[in-house]
Amino acid sequence: MEDLALLRQAREAMAQSYSPYSGFPVGAALLCEDGSVYRGCNIEGASYGNAICAERTALVKAVSEGRRRFSKLAVMANTEDYCTPCGICRQMLYEFAPDLAVICGRADGDYAVYSLRELLPKAFSAADL
Repeated sequence: MEDLALLRQAREAMAQSYSPYSGFPVGAALLCEDGSVYRGCNIEGASYGNAICAERTALVKAVSEGRRRFSKLAVMANTEDYCTPCGICRQMLYEFAPDLAVICGRADGDYAVYSLRELLPKAFSAADL
């Protein structure tokens, strides 16, 4: 799947965000190696600690459906700079796809592509246990 098509899916997922406290909607689209796509949005609650990011929502949906191999993730927010996953999301994604390509969009439609290893240098993994 082309980067722009996956980013478009992330933008569509962003529309489902429940972010009344931060006012910062985010969408994500996770491409599995088999070609399937799982979308997610951020979901907040009045108890801020129970929020979940769009990237982890997409990952949890995919893993709960038996997917374990991923090739690309698109992340979208209405920001002036590229929207990148937070540290917790980076670590959780690394568990399944250390070589993941991360497509980071911004409000004007431009995007940048990073490797997950670039975004999370010296990552902690099962090999470190």
